[in-house]
Order: sequence, then C-alpha cells, then structure tokens
Amino acid sequence: METYLLDWVNLLIRWLHLITGVAWIGASFYFVMLDNSLSKPAKEGDAARGVSGELWAVHGGGVYQSQKFLAGPLGEPLSEHLHWSKWEAYTTWISGMGLLAIIYWFGANTYLIDQQVMPLTPFVAISISVGFIAGGWLIYDTLCKLLKGRDTLLAAIIFIFVILADWLLFQLFSARAAYLHVGAMMGSIMVANVFFHIIPGQKSMVAEIRAGQTPDPRYGVIGKQRSVHNTYFTLPVLFIMISNHYPMTYSHQQGWLVLGFIMMAGVLIRQFFVMRHGGIANKALVVTGIVLLLAMVVYLMPSTPDGEASGSISDAKIQQVVNQRCVACHANKPTQPGFVSPPLGLVLETSAQINQNAVKIATTVQTRYMPLGNLTQMTDQERSLIASWYAQTLTAE
Repeated sequence: METYLLDWVNLLIRWLHLITGVAWIGASFYFVMLDNSLSKPAKEGDAARGVSGELWAVHGGGVYQSQKFLAGPLGEPLSEHLHWSKWEAYTTWISGMGLLAIIYWFGANTYLIDQQVMPLTPFVAISISVGFIAGGWLIYDTLCKLLKGRDTLLAAIIFIFVILADWLLFQLFSARAAYLHVGAMMGSIMVANVFFHIIPGQKSMVAEIRAGQTPDPRYGVIGKQRSVHNTYFTLPVLFIMISNHYPMTYSHQQGWLVLGFIMMAGVLIRQFFVMRHGGIANKALVVTGIVLLLAMVVYLMPSTPDGEASGSISDAKIQQVVNQRCVACHANKPTQPGFVSPPLGLVLETSAQINQNAVKIATTVQTRYMPLGNLTQMTDQERSLIASWYAQTLTAE
C-alpha cells in the first residue's frame, strides 16, 4: 500500500512539475523574444512618455501592442496592477525537488547509488546530492560577481564549471542520477537567479519609480544578465528532464562527455533563436548544433557482437542469468523491496517470456540501464553474454 500511494504522489508531483515548467519556460521564452524584437516607438509622444521600444503582434483573434519602459512611465503613475512572473519558477523548483526527494533520496539505494561507481551509504549520498545543488549556486553566483562586466569570459567559465560538475557527478552516483543532478543544479541556479536577483531588483525598481526616483540601473543590468543565463540553461535542462527515458545517452562509458556535447548543441540552437528574434538568422548555429547531435548518434551506436564467434549460447544459460539478476523485480510477485508489481508489467520468469522480450532485455542490459543501480551486481561478462545471445537469435532468424 505504501508503494502504491508513493506512486500516486510521484505522478501528481511530476504532473505539477511539468505544468509549471511549461508555464515558466513559456514565459521566459516569450519575454526573451519580446525583448529582442522591440523596435523604436512609432509615435513621438510614446518616446516622451518613456517608451524605449514596442512590439505589435497578432494572436488569439486580436492585435496586441507591447511597450517597454526602462524607467517606468514619465509624467504618469505606474499602474498598481503589475503582473509578476515568479510563481511559475518557484513552483517548478519546489515540485522538482519533491521528485528528487521521492525518487533519488527516498530510493537512494536503487536510483542514486551505484556500488560499482562508489560505495556510498544513503546518508552520505543524499548529503552529497544536497551539497552539489547548493554549492553549484554559490559557485555560480560568486563567479558572476567576480567577473562583473566580462560576460563572454563568464559564460565560458560557467560552461566549464557545468562540465566539470557533470564529470564529477559521474564519479559519485549512478549514471542516471548523475544526469539528473546536473539538471537539478542548473535548474536551482535558474530559480535562485529569479529569487535572489531578478525579483528583488524588480521590486526595488518599482518602489523607486513609485517614489518618484530614477531607478538604479544596476537592477536592470543584473536582471538582464541572469535572465540571459537562464534562457541558455533551458534546453540542456529540458533534455536532462527527459533523458531518463533514453539510457543509451547516460549509460555510455563516457556519459558525462555525451551530456556535454548535447548541452552544447542545446545552447547553440537556443542562441540561434535568440539572435533570430533580433533579425539575425545565423544558420551556422543550428547546423553546428545538429552536427553535434548527429555525432552523438554515431558515437553511441552499439556494436553488434558476433554470435557465431561467441559459440552457441543456450536459452537455459540466459535464463539462469536472468533469474539471478532480473527476476527479483520482473516477476508476478517481485521480491525486491519497493516493487509491488513488475516494472512496465514485464515478467521474465520463463524461457518463453525471456525470448519474447529479447530485444528489450538486450538493449537495456547493454546500455547498463538495467538492473536499476545494478542492485543485483550483474557483471560485464554477463552483459556480454546476453548481447551475444541476442546476436545469435538474430542470426538464427
């Protein structure tokens, strides 16, 4: 019953995370587009009112006019009805941390720890997890302050820092958890930018405008910088959110490097759209991003073992491995703690069931996606045996 209820909590929080994430990223993308698409106000009177740029747009059966006031409207009061874009970010982060706690902290032995990578206790692993997320923000924020006004150098160092964290996490956690923690660190940096810099700066700016003062320009500079960083983090974080469904990426021996190339592709593609909003279509950015992704497709392509060279492998021998390494979860009545039913309804108790699911078994074992956290200590020799057995079945067909 406890596991069943936990599954429902997982589902509802994941749904909330998806909804609020869409709202946050949608608002972020919209305002980046808006800011980079502004043109000078057509009416001289608007410029005299403090309008620095405007955008006319058509959507939803109507025509909209958006205007930007850098220092608020001149000669007229600031509206009391201001829309603040913050709760989407906060709720996305809170729900994301809830998922992290339910899956990777509560299930640390299954999802967070891989004893073959580093033998950690759940307490130590969870402490490292928390430390990475909090420490990532502190290091990033310090870099931003130290390299104030040197945005290009700062961007390069931040990228190197993320890749270094990516590599280090792969030396500590399971590959799946390592990917997730890179995303959690970056997502936490994004929401901390909103909470500690963007929103406080906007509140101070609004207070000064309403007091009849000229807003301190530092608020706008810092807010703009952190918003730009957030928009470039977005595509890498979105990829990491869905990556657990694609073990061929994170389970590779050099999974940290794979993530680095995929993140770079995301940054380049996002850069294309940011520039495109300003009227510059640098297609080389998209082409380079696609080339990086295609390079990963080729790099991750699994080799096919030679079934004949490996000799004849009996179904009985494979069933013995499966019984020892897989059936604890993939049984009508799983014996592995935390499972009340076989994952995805996949049962592997008989030779017929094993042969029926040969493709799925070979793929998930070869990519090291299964067993989860390698709880049953499947060896590399056993993985090779299953791969050769599957190649043998293809040859027989």
